[in-house]
Amino acid sequence: MTEINNKNIAILGSTGSIGRQTLDIIAEYPERFRAHTLVARTSAKLLIEQAQRFKPRRVIIADEQYYREVNDALSGLGIEVLTGEAAISAAVVDADVDIVVTAMVGYSGLAPTIAAIGADKIIALANKETLVVAGELITQLLKSSKSVIYPVDSEHGAFFQCLVGERREDVSKLILTASGGPFRTFTREQLEHVTADDALHHPNWSMGAKITIDSATMMNKGFEMIEAKWLFGVSHENIEIVVHPQSIVHSMVEYCDGSVKAQLGLPDMHLPIRYALGLPERLPSREQRMSVSDYALLTFERPDFEKFPLLTAAYDAARRGGNVPCVMNAANEIAVAAFLRRQIAFNDIARIVIDTMEHAPFVSVPTYDDYVASNAAARCYAQEKLVTK
Repeated sequence: MTEINNKNIAILGSTGSIGRQTLDIIAEYPERFRAHTLVARTSAKLLIEQAQRFKPRRVIIADEQYYREVNDALSGLGIEVLTGEAAISAAVVDADVDIVVTAMVGYSGLAPTIAAIGADKIIALANKETLVVAGELITQLLKSSKSVIYPVDSEHGAFFQCLVGERREDVSKLILTASGGPFRTFTREQLEHVTADDALHHPNWSMGAKITIDSATMMNKGFEMIEAKWLFGVSHENIEIVVHPQSIVHSMVEYCDGSVKAQLGLPDMHLPIRYALGLPERLPSREQRMSVSDYALLTFERPDFEKFPLLTAAYDAARRGGNVPCVMNAANEIAVAAFLRRQIAFNDIARIVIDTMEHAPFVSVPTYDDYVASNAAARCYAQEKLVTK
């Protein structure tokens, strides 16, 4: 391992929103961090630009059809260029890598995270689907590893900070805040007619397309509830979701004496990324500061579970456990991709996810192979529903 003031970082998903902002932090603290490994799936041009700027030890383009383009562009720079899924899991176990930032989208983050745990790495987790799909397995693996997970999500970073110095047995409830997305004030009838372009305009956050749609359906908040369950050992029954349109309070923790601790800040992902990478220190920043007087009115409201049925589906998945959250995630990935292709309507996303959950075979104590099989079967079923809707 390198010294604490010179940490080598592998970024899985370097061309995505979290990955790009992680590179901002690396550039902000060149004496502390080095981009050691950069991984992208298909964004070859941006990956090449990042590699030319940050000079990592290696880059991986997961989609093999882009390998020659990336390899040719980086020839002569002393950067190892690899391709394929297996190369990603192999790269995270490199002895020179200190921190693995898992910012890949969806199910694809699971195998590399498991590999990183096996190699005792520090994991800055932005891929919430890892814990949604296989939270029980990940929790068990962590017990026999020196690996630690620091959450990069704004909300889970808030929980993490609110829990510092507190006894977990004193926690009564986690209060997970949600912006409500672009359709918070829409009626169910209006939701029948919204388009992908409408859904991609989030009121507060700049995110990738998949997570932006998940925010619009509030599936993202259901995922975050399940992720929080595993990260902090709190039952789903003690995790409350509240809509907070201003996105200033990033989440709260209620304790047994009735007190509530909240973490506040501007809606900027650089803050939780910087906090996760800098632990156990808080790294100073020249970013814009929040003035409390500018946010004198902070409002909170209950989410509409009827209008956003995927919230109910997420709580049901958390209650049932087993492979159900894995099935839910797989179906959601298929449905969201179809919506982004303008193949289905907005409300069809929830219909397909819930239908797939109802029909998938239940596995109460899944192994890794069970997760792989459940993911594949759920995707096939959801794909069929796209045709028969």
